[in-house]
Amino acid sequence: MLTSLSIKNYALIEDINIELQPGFTIITGETGAGKSIMLGALGLLLGDRADFSSIRNSEKKCVIEGSFGISNYKLENFFKKEDLDYEANSIIRREILPSGKSRAFINDTPVKITALQKLGNYLIDIHSQHETLSLGNSDYQFEVIDTIAKNESLIIQYKKELKEYKGLLNRFEELKEEQSQAAKEYDYNLFLLNEIEEANLKSGMQEELEERYEELNNVEELTENLSSAINYLQQEEIGSLESLKAVRANLSKIAQFSSNYESFYERIQSVIIELDDLEAEMTSALDRIEANPEELEIVNQKLQLIYNLQKKHNAEDVEELLNIMNELREKVSVTENAETALNEIEAAIKEQKVKLSGTANELHDKRKKVIPAFIEQTERILKDLGMPNARLNIELEMGEEFLINGRDRLEWYLAANKGGGFKEMKKAASGGELSRIMLAVKSILAAQSNLPTIIFDEIDTGVSGEIAQKMGEILQRMGNNMQVIAITHLPQIAGKGATHFKIFKEDNEEATQTKIIRLEEKDRVEELALMLGGNTKSDSAMAHAKALLN
Repeated sequence: MLTSLSIKNYALIEDINIELQPGFTIITGETGAGKSIMLGALGLLLGDRADFSSIRNSEKKCVIEGSFGISNYKLENFFKKEDLDYEANSIIRREILPSGKSRAFINDTPVKITALQKLGNYLIDIHSQHETLSLGNSDYQFEVIDTIAKNESLIIQYKKELKEYKGLLNRFEELKEEQSQAAKEYDYNLFLLNEIEEANLKSGMQEELEERYEELNNVEELTENLSSAINYLQQEEIGSLESLKAVRANLSKIAQFSSNYESFYERIQSVIIELDDLEAEMTSALDRIEANPEELEIVNQKLQLIYNLQKKHNAEDVEELLNIMNELREKVSVTENAETALNEIEAAIKEQKVKLSGTANELHDKRKKVIPAFIEQTERILKDLGMPNARLNIELEMGEEFLINGRDRLEWYLAANKGGGFKEMKKAASGGELSRIMLAVKSILAAQSNLPTIIFDEIDTGVSGEIAQKMGEILQRMGNNMQVIAITHLPQIAGKGATHFKIFKEDNEEATQTKIIRLEEKDRVEELALMLGGNTKSDSAMAHAKALLN
């Protein structure tokens, strides 16, 4: 439950702090005094979008902070999932900075607004005047029935299965389109694939062929130059090897005189060994060289084929051609394996549809099961609220189409008067009747849920007198099981509260401020008398006020 609320520098509020109690709490005040401001501030705590224009003094930050006693509501798993410190008395804080930025904190840990919204769903239900109109909305009608049927986890399961089902349907259509396009290009892609495959391409193949081509195409030059080089090494009189061997003979005679001369000898010996190896390899290479016009033609043809393929496919090398070949194989495979792939997805669609239908059927059965008791409870409460002849009818029909929350179509109908026919809720009820129906629904939901706090913003719109008295009694009974806060203009309802706050405006020399005070019994009598007497505290109004409180 909400145990305290602090609002600083927000709209007409400079700084207010209130301590709240369990049970039924009343908030009253003249129109325009700032009750909607209070709700707006509370909405920020629950994750509403921040508005910089709502800051009272634009040079200071706006801070709204609420303390919530949550020890009885099994929220430990939520805090663990959100990586937050769990506290039995948790504090939510929202700040709007002069820069226009907004920050949010749960137990002093910075959080995203989505975390506030999630936690807020477990803490408070704020019923606005506008929400009463949602009684005629199918989504809200489903929400009510599903809450009573305790379908929350089943709805989550259904939506997950529906997402998977639609994903399979989309993939099926995409595959059909891919295959249709692939079929049109199949012959051409198969021709291109065969053309590349017939080239028997391998990584590094082009470089090897180009080297071999250069060898075969330059046999005479290679023979001439290798022979000349070998001759320079081998000639007895002027050959390099012979000259170096003479140098070695000279150095061998002086190597013993110092390590420096010994190094000269060893180095020349290394050079001679290297040149001996080089000469042998060059001689071997020369022996292998021979003119081969047939091989030259074959190598040239292979290279021309590679060059043509590179030009055709705009490829820089054989590696890129190999990648293109793999891509073509995949395209051809799509067409050749089309029927198998479609059959596999069709089988998956059928399997998922069976699973989805089972969940939708379970949702339908659970909804159908709770509707009669819900109608009976609602009609009984409406009878207490001055609608003794009101009859509620809820039609639940299952169709073939998978909708966002099942296969059901739901519609609430109301016959407000005796002998009258059923009409759609949004067309059958007046404003005052809608308020009473909404209160009946909320009281039933409150008994079903574990929600700590519910706030009603003028749920009494369109009612007065004895009906207002009955509404007050229902709100009072709801307060026995949860924290109920009601903003009201009706003294019959205000008199039922265990705690009473008054919101009012106060002018000083600088500005107008909204303030809130808790009324003691004497002050409550006067406030109720003013509400009864239209701002005049007559003796009869005072007596009536005392009677309402007692």
